[in-house]
Amino acid sequence: MKPAPFAYQKARTLKEAVALLAKHKDDARLLAGGQSLIATLNMRLSAPDLLIDINGIKGLDGIARKGKFVEIGALARHAQVEHSDIVAKHAPLIARAMPHIGHPAIRNRGTFGGSVAFADPAAELPACVLALGGEIAIAGPRGTRTVKADAFFKGLFETALRPQEMVTAVRVPAADRNTRTGFAELARRHGDYAIVGLAATARAAGKGLADVRLAYFGVGDTPVRAKKSEAMLAKGDIDGAVATLDLDPNDDVQATAAVKKHLAGVLLRRVAAQLMEAA
Repeated sequence: MKPAPFAYQKARTLKEAVALLAKHKDDARLLAGGQSLIATLNMRLSAPDLLIDINGIKGLDGIARKGKFVEIGALARHAQVEHSDIVAKHAPLIARAMPHIGHPAIRNRGTFGGSVAFADPAAELPACVLALGGEIAIAGPRGTRTVKADAFFKGLFETALRPQEMVTAVRVPAADRNTRTGFAELARRHGDYAIVGLAATARAAGKGLADVRLAYFGVGDTPVRAKKSEAMLAKGDIDGAVATLDLDPNDDVQATAAVKKHLAGVLLRRVAAQLMEAA
């Protein structure tokens, strides 16, 4: 299929992009990597009057350590993040996840901010940002603001972004020597959307773990934290963490709810082993 007709405008500055969003509101869409948007346009699931190309805006593609945080610009390509030494050293959970995102051609064009803003519930990066307790930097006509990841993902492809706003960066706490991370997913083929996936962080506490955060993807309308299992895992009770998995997945084209719940438990055991490495 071909997309419905639309106008195109290239924004050269953040101010210009925000002004265009404010003017056109729900009738406009941002074009960054386009790996999700172009598909929805071609299937006519999205039919905006205007595409605002933000690829020419300078300064939105950086990756930097800033104090206690790693900041990843909204326009940073997946491939750029995947091969970043800063991410590898200071955001190892994201480094673990990047090779699972699509295929090289997709990672060469897709953007970090685009994935977070699109909020596909089966995507890796929203779950990683949630597991890390990160925050999303947003610009709009009223200025800038930040939203914690726990409050950002609202529903199916729904976020805290207002129609006139855009993501400018994502910040996650920089890892230290006590940081532990784990990541695993199950997909029919490498690069496909996950049937079930799990991103996790914790802090080493003696021979155990503290501050456990388990963020599942592919099991709900948003990435989902399994808080009861987090508490059990912090007590060192892996069997209890699996038995109390507080997930309520729906049947979908990939698997039944029962299969997803079982696979979530399988992944929890795998990821728990990763978290316990050198704890």
